[in-house]
Amino acid sequence: MRDLVENEEFTLLPDLAVRPLGGAVIWADDEFFAEKENLINPGPADYRPSTFGHKGQIYDGWETRRHRGRPGDDSAIVRLGVPGVIRGIVVDTAWFTGNYPPAVSVSALEIDDYLPADSIAAHDDWVVLIDRSPVVGDSRNLFTVESEKRWTHVKLTMHPDGGVARLRVHGEGRPDRRLLGIGPLDLAALENGALVLDCSNRFYSSPNQLLYPGLARRMGDGWETARRRDDGNDWVHIRLAGPGMIRLAELDTSYFLGNSPGAARLTGRTSDGTELELLPRTALLPDTRHRFPIAPMAASVEEVRLDIYPDGGLARLRLYGELGA
Repeated sequence: MRDLVENEEFTLLPDLAVRPLGGAVIWADDEFFAEKENLINPGPADYRPSTFGHKGQIYDGWETRRHRGRPGDDSAIVRLGVPGVIRGIVVDTAWFTGNYPPAVSVSALEIDDYLPADSIAAHDDWVVLIDRSPVVGDSRNLFTVESEKRWTHVKLTMHPDGGVARLRVHGEGRPDRRLLGIGPLDLAALENGALVLDCSNRFYSSPNQLLYPGLARRMGDGWETARRRDDGNDWVHIRLAGPGMIRLAELDTSYFLGNSPGAARLTGRTSDGTELELLPRTALLPDTRHRFPIAPMAASVEEVRLDIYPDGGLARLRLYGELGA
């Protein structure tokens, strides 16, 4: 397999379409050989040779029938788990060699109403993000997106037919602003607009998973660093959903037993760069949801740094509070 674009920086951003974030493939005009839902499964596509069902070789992806003169192209629509700004898209044709599409295009739509899938498919406001472009089989085909608009749905179109293993839609969450401030707010939730800006190490898994909704279901659902062999410590830097006052911090080490951090510290940063200690260095237990009240703050913070000592893994980070003025 090979990459068509050398710059993969946007792939460090969260995949807004992935199933664990609540993404769903809501519509496709054909899925004769392989189900559309496979497009957004977490993890790379799998392949087992000589595994045949009633419709042929079983593929871990989305595959349509051969057109045989049937007009038009094949499309699938994904409702993003986290609506947001899209920075790049990966059309992964892993394991599709003689049956991948010659070309693809991607369009997007912003619509917060809960409409039936057929109505969304027939919507006339779709905006092209990626023009019809050639793709290569058994490859991660990368495309950058130049748009600052917020999107809720994407449509992948194959020209004319074939199979795609995975669709990754990397970007930054942008919530429905009408819903913010109604009840307790997790200022560190990806779906509310928080974003990992940087981290010291992402050897085993992405730090973006710290900000995922729901509880982790296994160790691989969190953030885990490599073992350190020096005197330093690992850290992650997060931009909050907006400047806010944090009242409660939850540091969840669920499923991390022999590899949980020994301790952690939280530091906030205000808009003028002032640093505020939110949680002093505090011992952590393995496989535990720790909840720490945060003392009243002197000012709203817009960024947070989580230091773990010396290394290890966390399942989730929650920072509950309210948006500042």
